[in-house]
Amino acid sequence: MEAHDDQTKDSLLHGEMPPAKRKFLLIRFSSIGDIVLTTPVIRCLKTQLPDAEVHFLVRDRFLPVIQHNPYIDKIHVLAHSWELMIEELRTENFDYIIDLHHNTKTLRVKRALKKKSFSFYKLNIQKYLLTAFKINLLPRMHIVDRYLKTVESFGVKNDGRGLDYFISQTEETRREDIPVSHSAGYIACVIGAAHGTKRWPVHKWKELCANLNYPIMLLGGPEDRERGEEIASADTVKVYNSCGKFSLNESADLVRKAKLVITNDTGLMHIAAAYKKVIISLWGNTVPAFGMTPYYGDFSLNFLALQTKTWCRPCSKIGYNKCPLGHFRCMENIQAADVIEKARQKI
Repeated sequence: MEAHDDQTKDSLLHGEMPPAKRKFLLIRFSSIGDIVLTTPVIRCLKTQLPDAEVHFLVRDRFLPVIQHNPYIDKIHVLAHSWELMIEELRTENFDYIIDLHHNTKTLRVKRALKKKSFSFYKLNIQKYLLTAFKINLLPRMHIVDRYLKTVESFGVKNDGRGLDYFISQTEETRREDIPVSHSAGYIACVIGAAHGTKRWPVHKWKELCANLNYPIMLLGGPEDRERGEEIASADTVKVYNSCGKFSLNESADLVRKAKLVITNDTGLMHIAAAYKKVIISLWGNTVPAFGMTPYYGDFSLNFLALQTKTWCRPCSKIGYNKCPLGHFRCMENIQAADVIEKARQKI
């Protein structure tokens, strides 16, 4: 960056115009994990193309996920008015649109701006074949590498540095936010997920908390508070329920400070991977074959995926509120004793 700035100063001294910037609009409206998985594209585009000006379009509720990303020059937000958002984007006069969401809303944006675009291929047909008929034609490629294909024509390559997640100092948790019993270290247990069929059952978490001899921090949103209280009742000293008590970025900081992360397939799992944490992931209706496992890049860390073989799995690429067949064996068959054993090995 400094060499580029010096070159610009020399051009101005000789009466030359500085080299023009190429303006990129990256789009990913939601959700937490999906946005975190786009961060290698943001970083590689910005660091490998000196003339790139990188903008990002996101839904307002997910702004905290990228708010402090230093590789983004400007963030645009979809909030209450679609028309105002489009008008704001038009004034930027982008050169290229990198569509990392590829749905009807991003199609509307591309049609309105009328700029050259590169779109992420979602593999919906292949996912349908896997969920409906258990025919796996999905490529053995992580979604991060599929995201990066949208910018490969610019010469951008995977730098192997994995995911990014940035928070401000004001969002870091303080010593007094953490119970004294957990100040020497804790295991973070992410009990939340957007869909019920991605959540390990409460009674399984309670069994784990009762038998794992280590301080445990339960993580989740306000919607997980009640479930967290029930789980924490297994041992109110050893288990601290932080669900709903902290913001997303404060929860991310609690993940960063954890010794080990046990998690459902959810956004905080990918934030944990961004912080290069050792992860034990619990898989219900979704499967690692979808290409959205914890991603570390070239770092020699690994994660452990615990899952069970059931004929009906995967039943959905996203999830349901409840098991459509009523038995929920995909999660019920993940034994707490197995998770405890793996946690003891990892810790």
